[in-house]
Amino acid sequence: MLLSCELLEKSYGVKPLFTGLSIGLCDGDHVGLIGPNGSGKSTLLKILAGLEKPDSGTRSVRRQVRIGYVPQEPSFGEQDSVEDVLTQVLLDEGFDPHEQGGRIARALSLGGFVGSDQAVSTLSGGWRKRLAIARSLMLEPDVLLMDEPTNHLDVEGILWLEGLLKAEPHAFIVISHDRQFLESVTTRVWELNRRYANGVFQANGRYSEFLERRDAELQAQADYQASLANRVRREVEWLRRGPKARTTKAKARIDSAGQLIEELQNMESRRPQGSAGIDFTASGRKSKQLLATKGLAKSLGGKPIVSDLDILLGPGERIGLLGPNGSGKTTLLKLLAGTLEPDRGSITRADRLRVVTFEQHRESLDQQATLRRALAPAGGDAVVYQDRSVHLVSWAKRFLFSPEQLDLPVSRLSGGEQARLLIAQLMLEPADLLILDEPTNDLDIPTLDVLEDSLLEFAGALVLVTHDRWLLDRVSTRLLALDGMSRAAWFADYAQWEAAQAKKASEGSRPSSQRDRARPSSSKRKGFSYNEQKEWDQMEAKILAAEEVIVGCQMAVNDPAIVSSADELQNRYAALHAAQAEVERLYKRWAELDEKRAQSISGVQL
Repeated sequence: MLLSCELLEKSYGVKPLFTGLSIGLCDGDHVGLIGPNGSGKSTLLKILAGLEKPDSGTRSVRRQVRIGYVPQEPSFGEQDSVEDVLTQVLLDEGFDPHEQGGRIARALSLGGFVGSDQAVSTLSGGWRKRLAIARSLMLEPDVLLMDEPTNHLDVEGILWLEGLLKAEPHAFIVISHDRQFLESVTTRVWELNRRYANGVFQANGRYSEFLERRDAELQAQADYQASLANRVRREVEWLRRGPKARTTKAKARIDSAGQLIEELQNMESRRPQGSAGIDFTASGRKSKQLLATKGLAKSLGGKPIVSDLDILLGPGERIGLLGPNGSGKTTLLKLLAGTLEPDRGSITRADRLRVVTFEQHRESLDQQATLRRALAPAGGDAVVYQDRSVHLVSWAKRFLFSPEQLDLPVSRLSGGEQARLLIAQLMLEPADLLILDEPTNDLDIPTLDVLEDSLLEFAGALVLVTHDRWLLDRVSTRLLALDGMSRAAWFADYAQWEAAQAKKASEGSRPSSQRDRARPSSSKRKGFSYNEQKEWDQMEAKILAAEEVIVGCQMAVNDPAIVSSADELQNRYAALHAAQAEVERLYKRWAELDEKRAQSISGVQL
């Protein structure tokens, strides 16, 4: 056993997170740790990492086992460079200075960092998370503990992390609400939940296998509880008849009845908290065409987002948007919602089209308002939902808010609670078209399951942006992928998109003479001229120089000093786009020259 804990107990105030919890991690275990919000997942991970003490119980670690920990929100010195961050952790851990260069180089390569001197303050949330992961893996831990590592990563980043963890020979525990990620990287799943007698349910296998075993366990538990309730009813009736414990047998039955009643009360006290009651209301409009775009084009800051894009949306159509961070998904949603005007093309909306929008950053929530007023903006102690009045307390409970929370300001709510609040507001508005920008952020898996069912039942049209590939694949009727260079492509499902990405990555890698020679040669071979040979010899240096220009442009774009200057920001985005186009052109030219060179060599050999 690498790492284990016995009979852990932990409470915050009067609220117990877990009691009597015992788990163990063995060599090679790849564990996914899940559970509803507030079940204590992050706290348990900190206890296992040795960063927090339990109220009682023991933690055991095999001798000389090195533990790596990636927090949910990693912190860095804002003035430090990427290399400074990596160097500091090596110094803190006492590594030999002669080893530092090699370890830092491997970490930079592992994380996909082009330059080591980039300031941490210029990194996006996704690249900060990459740095935190690379920093921990650089230490070669025997056990890796990761708290929500997919937060802030785009789909490309999540696939990068999946690749790392699939190849990881050592044990790890990862907290995640990303069900597709769990399906891909785990070999065991632990669910923290008070509904289980010992506070946790463990199952070997992938996430889908865990779901099957959990459903069987919960069904068996429900059957046993129903049987126990029947036995308790019979014993209570017998006790009401007033039996006297005159015999040993009668006394034993009275004692046994007391034990059965206590066992049933314990099971009922572990009854799980209900899930949020999400149910978006469709307007019932029967129009076959709700929204259509023709030749849609938009640029921001000199960067093209979409060009010549045609979309047709009708009832029951559910489009999922894919693309790396910064590719323009949110911009396209704003164009469809009508809050942003296109540069070219047309958007035709059905008459009096009702659009309901979930914003990624929840800008519409008044952080100073109380939860009471946010749930019922019109005032009073009731809301109107699907043409009937619902008392405010009942409406709040539907989204897992307690009556005691109603007078709290919205700013005091957690990320998951604010997401549920925004969903509660949107549900009051009948919609023809739902536009959802990252609605899954901060939601736990039980709420994600309910959200998924609601979106599947919604009769109107839906456009969805989410990094949750499990939800995306199950809800969407088709996918639209943006590449960040104004190009867009349609796919039937996530598997088709993933296959296309793999093919693109394979074809876009640096040309290999050996690979290209294996291709069937053209019957008409052309010689390799002196100028082409000269161009070929200089190509690698040109590409390296061009890639360095991209790094400089990216840093210039991320410079916080120019955030408020729209003109300067536009100029820097234009420079970045031009640098990216130049690198793409050079790679394309290199491939052309390499293929022609291979044909020339083949022709000489013949």
